[in-house]
Amino acid sequence: MTAAPNPALIPFDRSSRAYHQRWWVLGVMCLSLLVIIVDNSILNVALPTLVRELDATNSELQWMVDSYTLVFAGLLLTAGSLGDRFGRRGALQVGLVVFGLGSLLAALSDTPAQLIATRGLMGVGGAFIMPATLSIITNVFPPEERGRAIGMWAGIAGVATALGPITGGFLLEHFYWGSVFTVNLPIVVIALVAGVLIVPTSSDPSRPRQDPIGALLSIVGLVALLYGIIEGPERGWTDTVTLSAFALGALVLLGFAWWEARSDHPMLDVQFFKNPRFTAASLGITAVFFAMFGATFLLTQHLQFVMGYSPLQAGVRLLPWAAVMLVVAPSSARLVERFGTKAVVTTGLGLVTVALALLATIPVDSSYVGDVLWRMMLMATGMALVMAPATESIMGSLPRAKAGVGSAVNDTTRQVGGALGVAIVGSVMSSIYRGEIGAFVGRSGLPTEAAEQARASLGGALQVAGQLPAETGALLVRTAQEAFVTGLHRGVLVASGAALIGAVVTFVWLPARGDDHVEVAPAEPAEPLVDR
Repeated sequence: MTAAPNPALIPFDRSSRAYHQRWWVLGVMCLSLLVIIVDNSILNVALPTLVRELDATNSELQWMVDSYTLVFAGLLLTAGSLGDRFGRRGALQVGLVVFGLGSLLAALSDTPAQLIATRGLMGVGGAFIMPATLSIITNVFPPEERGRAIGMWAGIAGVATALGPITGGFLLEHFYWGSVFTVNLPIVVIALVAGVLIVPTSSDPSRPRQDPIGALLSIVGLVALLYGIIEGPERGWTDTVTLSAFALGALVLLGFAWWEARSDHPMLDVQFFKNPRFTAASLGITAVFFAMFGATFLLTQHLQFVMGYSPLQAGVRLLPWAAVMLVVAPSSARLVERFGTKAVVTTGLGLVTVALALLATIPVDSSYVGDVLWRMMLMATGMALVMAPATESIMGSLPRAKAGVGSAVNDTTRQVGGALGVAIVGSVMSSIYRGEIGAFVGRSGLPTEAAEQARASLGGALQVAGQLPAETGALLVRTAQEAFVTGLHRGVLVASGAALIGAVVTFVWLPARGDDHVEVAPAEPAEPLVDR
């Protein structure tokens, strides 16, 4: 099998219209990315409203969130491969249309089941959009500018994470709950029109045959793995369903690797993983998203339930996080040029490790500026130093013809890492919280239903406290908040440990420079970019 060529040796067409419009193309890609990342978090603030409006149960609320993630992550590899084969602009436009249709149907839903199904449809669209954006960027920017372009792409991803709660909180205060979905529609229309006018067509010039067996194995394996991750905190990590999902996912993904290694037209060439630049960067991305999603899952609850901010107020206080990401991520390319990828990514993961360890020391009576803000900004700085260089390492270690599937690998590591972070860090916090508050609830004489509600979550305890006599209610609030903060401390320490492992991996295996340890093969033809 031919080794992946050194990207620096691949001819790049600098006379095309696509090259001259590359920064406009980047703007369209960032806009397309923005809408699907925002949708990952915008629904969270609407969940209490959906309980009232749709009579949704806790299980139904969970699946309104998880159906999007499950379908999105499960289809990423297949969608990226189809984009390489049939055209990345077409994949992007199909994804935008499906995502827009899903958003409209979600806004019109009048039962929880309908909303769960339409969220899954939105996940199908998102699976085609995300890898297409990064693969198009990889193909329109020359190697010397690619790191900066990917830095801006990564910065927008960080901004979008913070914009979700703010946007959702604002819309819910001024409009009906379906507006959290209809807000996607004008963005989708703008991205579609701009895509037709600006974005070039590109695809794998070898037009490889499709790999339906590989596609099926990847979908089943990833869906089973994520299902186990999602159900673990709810059912328990040793529950038969959880363990069965993990076993099925592991067996099918092993089968996927075996099949791809022996296929003469693999959807994902497993030889890519022999490249330390590709593999170490993928593990670094997984670690940083584990830490980020796990920490922000707890931090947003801390801002609301312990510090007393409304969802919109809490969202506004995440803006400094977004600002740091927007500034540092694009600037990381210049740091890589000076110090090398290994130094920048390892330093970023080290900062995340330290910031999370410091977050494990915040008191119950914490202040936003004195206790939360600077820790949060330190963590955002570290994450911004990781995301763009690690993503560029993944994309830069592959031939541009395989940019779609390479982007899908990058996106899959993000989704799996993030899902693991929420599940594991959330489980650690939950187990500590239930243990800490259990003794108080046991001797308080609360009715069984109220006691279970208080044990289930801090939000539940606050609702129960509002129905009790003032002194008893205040004592329950204080006890529950202290229990939550203790759980938060343990949870972010687990996230800190994941970041530390990622730092060790990148320090040991990630090449110092992009061209280190990359086997050089004869240059492939320039990737065709068709201008109309």
